[in-house]
Amino acid sequence: MAVAMMMTRQYLLKIRLKALRTRVWFKTLSRVERTIVNLTIKCVEEIHSAVLAKTISEIITKILARLPQGFVSEAQRVGREMAEILCTTGEKWHSSQAECWKCDSQFHRFLGVNKLNEIGWFN
Repeated sequence: MAVAMMMTRQYLLKIRLKALRTRVWFKTLSRVERTIVNLTIKCVEEIHSAVLAKTISEIITKILARLPQGFVSEAQRVGREMAEILCTTGEKWHSSQAECWKCDSQFHRFLGVNKLNEIGWFN
């Protein structure tokens, strides 16, 4: 419950901003969860209610779990997902090298960097 001790308006604003910038806000949270956080930011300077603190803690945990840890790790994750799809397609086409694509971390990073640049990671 370490998160509950520092739940102030500024902390919630910072978390919301990170979630919005990384496109986690709308993908991860339901409309109700977003509304709870927004109303808390508007109405409360520091959370004192145990019920509200527990609810906000669960929402923040959900956000933090989905926030990317950095460009390289995000590129690796996205690239791994893409490599699995390409591997499946390659196996259908009877490619002898398709199985190696699942394990090649440099190939994962290459695919991920290209995809993240395509979707505007830096914007």
